[in-house]
Amino acid sequence: MQPIRAAQWRVGADVDALQPDEVPEAGRRVRGPADSGPTVLRILLGGQLRRLREARGIPPKDAGDAIRASASKISRLELGRVGFKKRDVADLLTLYGVVADEEREPLLSLAEGANKPGWWQRYNDILPPWFEVYIGLEEAASGLRVHETRFVPDLLQTEDYARAVLRLGHPTATAAEIERRVNVLMRRQGILRREAPPRLWALVDEAALRRPVADVEVMRAQYDVLLDAIGTESVSLQIVPPSRGALVAMAGPFSLLRFAERSLPDVVYIEQLTSALYLDKDADLAVYKRHLDRMSVNAAPPAATGELLVSLLDGLR
Repeated sequence: MQPIRAAQWRVGADVDALQPDEVPEAGRRVRGPADSGPTVLRILLGGQLRRLREARGIPPKDAGDAIRASASKISRLELGRVGFKKRDVADLLTLYGVVADEEREPLLSLAEGANKPGWWQRYNDILPPWFEVYIGLEEAASGLRVHETRFVPDLLQTEDYARAVLRLGHPTATAAEIERRVNVLMRRQGILRREAPPRLWALVDEAALRRPVADVEVMRAQYDVLLDAIGTESVSLQIVPPSRGALVAMAGPFSLLRFAERSLPDVVYIEQLTSALYLDKDADLAVYKRHLDRMSVNAAPPAATGELLVSLLDGLR
């Protein structure tokens, strides 16, 4: 069998890797692997190690023996769920026949980057591990389709609105903890202000926007921010009218994340009170994509969102 040439592996972050409606305009930089956080780098490296192992026909147990670990450890590494030791990656590459320096070094460098802590790890005392994974994926996403039935989508919330929502969700938290959670959200929102922001397409139940989570001034400021957001090229907001509200409730809130890197599948994220689900199987993705498409047809078109928001503002006066 011919050795697998790691140098032939390329993470696609070019225009061809994007969906037709995501091709950047001239001069707009497309984010690549170097821009990704550790979560995505682990997934990328794990996926490449899996492909190298399978191409050699090496069972997970034998790969585990090579790095003094179990087959289940190999599975976790290949899924990007744990950090990598550079020595383990080097031993696995040797086992898989990747011996030339020019082929090994890119993967070993990727292992180093995958072990660097993300900014959100400074908040691990208030963030559950399953949500830290989501932040890492959100940071690297090239597109997000958000289905929201409860509140204004996270990435579009004002500080005061977010503070009110967080108090509802964490009634026993101290004021200091609430502020730290607000800081995390504001840091997450930075992805919409970077040079090459992800495309955010949000489908929001009108009842969620009307829900009075705070006083009139906070709600007015929130509607103003939404009006500003829909004036940007990277944000699309569709509001589902009350007559279609039952359809929205059928699925509940979830997010679909898409990545420019060809090695990464789309991911559906569903948050629960004490855990979260990450779905990336084709059959699951198809169901959620169909629901998003169905709701997009039943929602008011994006061009009507501004008028609806103005009416909400008028209702506060």
